[in-house]
Amino acid sequence: MHEFDEVFIQILVLLAIAIAVVGIARKINQPDTIALVLVGLLLGTITLPFPFIDQAEEFITQSEVFQVIIISLFLPILLGDATLKLPFHHLYKRRGTIIGLALGGTFLSFVLIGFSTHLLIGLPLAVAFTFAALMSATDPISVLSIFKTAGVSEKISTIMEGESLFNDGIAIVLFQISSVYLLTYIEMGWLGLGSGIWLFLRFAIGGILVGIILGFLFSQVIRFYDDYPFEIAISALMFFGSYFIAEHLHVSGVIAVVAGGFVFNDYGGKIGMSETTKRNINSFWDVITLIANSLIFLIVGLEIRNIDFSGQWSIIFLAIFIVIAARVIALFFSTMPAKSLNRKERILLNWGGLKGSLSIALALSLPANFEGRETILLLTFAVVLFSLLIQGLTIKPLIKKLGLQEK
Repeated sequence: MHEFDEVFIQILVLLAIAIAVVGIARKINQPDTIALVLVGLLLGTITLPFPFIDQAEEFITQSEVFQVIIISLFLPILLGDATLKLPFHHLYKRRGTIIGLALGGTFLSFVLIGFSTHLLIGLPLAVAFTFAALMSATDPISVLSIFKTAGVSEKISTIMEGESLFNDGIAIVLFQISSVYLLTYIEMGWLGLGSGIWLFLRFAIGGILVGIILGFLFSQVIRFYDDYPFEIAISALMFFGSYFIAEHLHVSGVIAVVAGGFVFNDYGGKIGMSETTKRNINSFWDVITLIANSLIFLIVGLEIRNIDFSGQWSIIFLAIFIVIAARVIALFFSTMPAKSLNRKERILLNWGGLKGSLSIALALSLPANFEGRETILLLTFAVVLFSLLIQGLTIKPLIKKLGLQEK
């Protein structure tokens, strides 16, 4: 059999397992994302008498494969789909709170986690802030897949989804600065601080411009058609085009997808989409998102086969505490101007700051010779597991306890 055929079959086997788990979870009314992670953990820790499943696990959990699947393939899909589902006027209405969380909250969390892990755990400065970048933002894949089914109000859902859509792009830029340039910038002093700010602005603003331009151009294309299969294909081309063109130009592909998606949905939806197209485009991306999420959360669980927890429990628990505490402090200060948020809503936003597969994929992207790579992988995986299993499983009970169910 051709090698490509074997790879395809291995991915198909895992997809079949993932879809089966989703089907069972939905039948018994349990979160399918949590079920997938648990099944992935089980498959990653036991040896099954089926060689093809073991081969599939081994293939999919390789660092390069995991990164490509999560970052290059699924991330543009999930971000693009989210922009189609989140009306821009909802986002604009909550813009102050979302910007405060996505910018101020992410930076404050980054600084708090970086210095805390450096001082309390003893990680070298570059390692500490690289880990901080991975933990400073809520993961859009986790938040969008768990929070949208949690039954909260439009207000909280919009803030949580809006934050997760924008702050992951910021976190990726901080990750690149911390893992590649941080020590150099520190040696440069104030000049280094200026260089870091310029790099961040270039990535962020460049990504926004790429997204807006492509979103506008693709919106013009669909003006001339009332053909939903063609328009669906155009939307896919826009999502992936925004991401890869931005990355080629060395700006943020994530921010480009989000900006382009909002322009395409809001402006393009008004000038070029019929109701039939809107209905079908949403249905199409619902299916693609289901497949993407099913594979993502299964392989997050499978990644346990590459992590060694032995003798590391003290720093694991300390890292989890630091990340949660930093989220609490950062959210408190970044939402101080938001008078419309009450105490219960702030508690939910704190606990809903989930970490997920994007953090693991970025950690795996670190070169093998990066000092502290294994420690970062260990702590990142541990925090992500805590976030998905403990926080993810308790979000719905917490919503009920706080009385924040959608009326």
